[in-house]
Amino acid sequence: MLFRTLLVILSVSGVLGQGEWSVTYSPERMCALKGSSVDMRCTYSYPSSHTVQKTFWFINSWYGSQEPEDLSQDAEYSRRVEYLGDQNKDCTLRIKQLRENLQAKVNHGTVTEGQRVTLTCSTTCTLTGSPAFTWYRNGSPLSFTNQKHLFTASIEDAGKYSCAVKGYEDLPSPAVALHVRYRPKNTSVSVSSSGAIEEGSSVTLTCSSDANPPVQRYTWFKNNRAVFSERGSGWSYAIKQIKYWGAGEYFCEATNEIGTDRSPHIHLKVL
Repeated sequence: MLFRTLLVILSVSGVLGQGEWSVTYSPERMCALKGSSVDMRCTYSYPSSHTVQKTFWFINSWYGSQEPEDLSQDAEYSRRVEYLGDQNKDCTLRIKQLRENLQAKVNHGTVTEGQRVTLTCSTTCTLTGSPAFTWYRNGSPLSFTNQKHLFTASIEDAGKYSCAVKGYEDLPSPAVALHVRYRPKNTSVSVSSSGAIEEGSSVTLTCSSDANPPVQRYTWFKNNRAVFSERGSGWSYAIKQIKYWGAGEYFCEATNEIGTDRSPHIHLKVL
């Protein structure tokens, strides 16, 4: 809850007699946003033979003969409370600048592209009303406004997420990270020399690919037959003192634990 248990005490005068004493809170439990204000509605009843002289709120349970401290005199609350009640059975209290934190949650911190993800903006208690939410990825606002959002993960969804209740965007939750794993993409081959290559010279082919986790194995193909494969560092394929039969169609294949991707073919011409 946002604050400790608060109770009302009535100071009365008159002859004690039969009748009912009661204090009613509506609702008995409340939840509101950090930095906002809340009205704690309260009514009371008492025997007609008595007169209410004083009404005030105090914190937590009270026992014994000593009168508890009026909340308006409490150093922690004195500047943040406003008594809205009267001496006619209304004891409503307003508390300002409440203290509460939101929390953004991701059902899995690391997911694979195509996997379902649930984002939840949660509080330690249930917010009153039906507030709309603002979501952020890497500090930029997103289009959805629900407290819970389900989606299928893509590469673009990776980042740090936070949330806030609309109207209180200056009080966002701490950010949580979503990591998205994916197979190699945008695989391509570059050649160290442009144009035709002279026989006897050296040429290096380089394979580039975007992957998470990083590419674990590169395999090189010439005319659709594998000619070289190496785990981890095989992105570069060097051909020294190339002969005329080194000409042909080359491409590379990049593989990680998620999947595989192949580059477009390039043609090496040897003079």
